[in-house]
Amino acid sequence: MRKNNKELGDEGEKIAIDFLESKGFEILEKKYHFGKGEIDIIAKDTTDSFLVFIEVKMRQNLNYGEPEYAITPSKIKQIRKVAAFYLYQHKIEEIDCRFDVVAIIIRNNLPPNINHIRNAF
Repeated sequence: MRKNNKELGDEGEKIAIDFLESKGFEILEKKYHFGKGEIDIIAKDTTDSFLVFIEVKMRQNLNYGEPEYAITPSKIKQIRKVAAFYLYQHKIEEIDCRFDVVAIIIRNNLPPNINHIRNAF
């Protein structure tokens, strides 16, 4: 049974959070909003103390290509704007930051295929 976009997105974010936590990430925020923009996950990478803004993309097939290719230049611009507001709102000035992508493909009842792209943009 195919899932709608919201259900698929929620499932993808749950899979991504479980994956990231297993890799030592501390999840700080989920679905952080500013204006019309959203960052799926904001986390601290405990291996290098980076603050990481994470975009999650999940697909059930590859009919439209790999999930990470769905991130357009305008989406990147929007994520950067929301990240800048997050830093301003939390008065964060001196911290290393990066933007990661967690791309997930789920097919049938197989385990998800997860591609974590560090410094994606």
